[in-house]
Amino acid sequence: MALLMKTPFVLCAALLALQVLAAPFPAGKVETINIVQWNSQDLPKIYERSSQLPLTDKEVMELVRAEFSSPMLVKMIEERRCACDASAEGLIRLKKAKVPEEIIQAVSLHALKPNRALHFLVNVDFSGDSREARKAYLYFFIEDGELTRVFRADINELLGRQFLNEEEVDRSDLMITRKVRRIRLGGLVPLKTYGSKQVLVVSSANPSLTHPEQLSEKEKKEAKSYSLDYPRTSLQSVCQLTILYRQDAVLAHQWRFMDSRFQCEWN
Repeated sequence: MALLMKTPFVLCAALLALQVLAAPFPAGKVETINIVQWNSQDLPKIYERSSQLPLTDKEVMELVRAEFSSPMLVKMIEERRCACDASAEGLIRLKKAKVPEEIIQAVSLHALKPNRALHFLVNVDFSGDSREARKAYLYFFIEDGELTRVFRADINELLGRQFLNEEEVDRSDLMITRKVRRIRLGGLVPLKTYGSKQVLVVSSANPSLTHPEQLSEKEKKEAKSYSLDYPRTSLQSVCQLTILYRQDAVLAHQWRFMDSRFQCEWN
């Protein structure tokens, strides 16, 4: 399902992939999720944005300083809602900025709910006529405060299943027409902390990795590293990871992990 947006949006693109592990993941708890078990029908619905985006904390403060009346601001917050921090700390900041109490009450009532999870879409593209993956296990790791979230897929198991959202993608150029088998997976990823996070994507022959520290030096060099800035609140929280497997140039019966792309979208 394409993520089509009818009005302007804020796109938080992931940073370019790094060839080395940029920062250590927390060494404490880990949690592993087998994404092969994700329901391919759990892709997020297309979100139709309103003509006006929600107000932010900063915009509320600026409108107060511009001497917009309290009734007018309360009405605007009711109509547009507020992508504001309605925690105790956030409301204290509004109070210190001399925002009237009736406006703070409107913010508390109409603020968007804090993000508790994000929709994670995974596209796995297979280019060629191979039969099995050279390195059978795909991992991506997300740091979440003191927790490392581990997402694992047995690629050969993935290839043996039928998915409702599977499709053939035409990757054509002027000289070559190539069909790519695309398997689409979607799931909710719970995140307990906000702000900057690292995402690491790697292919491995090890079926039981639980932490990036267990990667070999070669795997660390081949891993793709991205970062995302997870907002405290937003209308939409969607991240999309696209993985490319291509027929190996030497072992034609095997697919080889080639590359990945990653981006997130908030509003």
